Amino acid sequence: MAVSCFEGFYLSFKILYFFKNFRSGHGLLKRENYKMSSLIYPKERTLEKITLVLGIVFWLLLIIGTFGVALLVLLVGYIFYLFAQSALISYIKGNGVLLTSRQFPDLHQQFAECCATLKMEPWPEVYILHGNGAMNAFATRFLGAQYVVLLSDVVDAMSANPDGVRFYLGHEIGHLHMRHLGKMFLRWPALWLPLLGAAYSRARETSCDRYGLACCSSPDNAGRALAALAAGHKRWRDLDLEQFCLQVRETSGFWMSLHELTGGYPWLTKRVARVTSREALIPARSKFSYLLALCVPYAGRSGGLFALIIYIYILFFAFAFGLPFLKDVTARFEAIKMVNETAVARNALTNAYFNNRQPPASLASLGVPTGLPNGDRLLYNQQNMTLVINSGGKSIRLIPSLLDHNKIIWRCVAVEGLTTKQLPACKGPR
Repeated sequence: MAVSCFEGFYLSFKILYFFKNFRSGHGLLKRENYKMSSLIYPKERTLEKITLVLGIVFWLLLIIGTFGVALLVLLVGYIFYLFAQSALISYIKGNGVLLTSRQFPDLHQQFAECCATLKMEPWPEVYILHGNGAMNAFATRFLGAQYVVLLSDVVDAMSANPDGVRFYLGHEIGHLHMRHLGKMFLRWPALWLPLLGAAYSRARETSCDRYGLACCSSPDNAGRALAALAAGHKRWRDLDLEQFCLQVRETSGFWMSLHELTGGYPWLTKRVARVTSREALIPARSKFSYLLALCVPYAGRSGGLFALIIYIYILFFAFAFGLPFLKDVTARFEAIKMVNETAVARNALTNAYFNNRQPPASLASLGVPTGLPNGDRLLYNQQNMTLVINSGGKSIRLIPSLLDHNKIIWRCVAVEGLTTKQLPACKGPR
């Protein structure tokens, strides 16, 4: 599933629109299509809200923490996306067969019926592409245009199932109708989180299975279309759906539960059980598997190891930009504190100078201690009446200047452990 970065930028300016829709309880489906809402898996509603909020928070922190550098990185990423996605769309259009009323009219009629059933407007373009043995179909989009691709092996295998192709068409139209591809950008950071990202992906797939079921004349036809992904091109015809669904009992074990919790698709036995109204057979997952699944980030089909690598990559850049910023802010506050600690000494030196018209002999003669309660120390030079404050490896020199014979201003100069930019504006008259 390709993620449109361009659409993500657009969506970032429509955050309030999203929240308005979410509060209404109808998400991205049109309000008049109240019957269509029954096709949406209930958990998807909750998970899409959670991932949206967490994703927006992450993006804001990343942009603020990197002083906007993240936006430049996103721009570069979008350019890469344009080239990669344009290559995919070009391949589909250059090597696939576009369904029309004159090109495979039987399949096009099934597609039209699915769009009517699911109230899909406007219609996406549908292509048949050679699958090289793979049983699959997918939806994608590029610069606003939407596409459904059926691999030829699915079409050939489903020739004996009157609803087979309809199920796959309905499933992929479901992704487009629910705008699963366009909603990914803002949520992307949250989708890497353990349990959450995988759960949201499974919920979306379950919703789309319901879309596919809505295009079929019977649940068994929908179940057989799904089961063909397990039984293959021919054997699905002889598959005992009841026995296949009974296999779902095995999914309650620790390892099967763990690998489902870290994966983006429900087990196929569960999917078939759901579309054939045998959901009562589905057992609860192992509770202990959740503990280990919490340690595995979600990275789609790339796997948990790839997710860990990406996490390390993100943390590296967060530290690369964040630590220097934190150190600079800390140094600025330290410099302000050091200069403020010299206020008593500077006032005493200024008063003594105007009283005697010469620099005092020492700070001790003015009753000003050179050692401060926090361990910082003051150094005084009688020749030019300068002060130096030392604090934990950092030093600032304060140089006096006579102004109009009745005022002295102090200028700060970094000596050690600080830069000029980190110093406060200590030029006020004293």
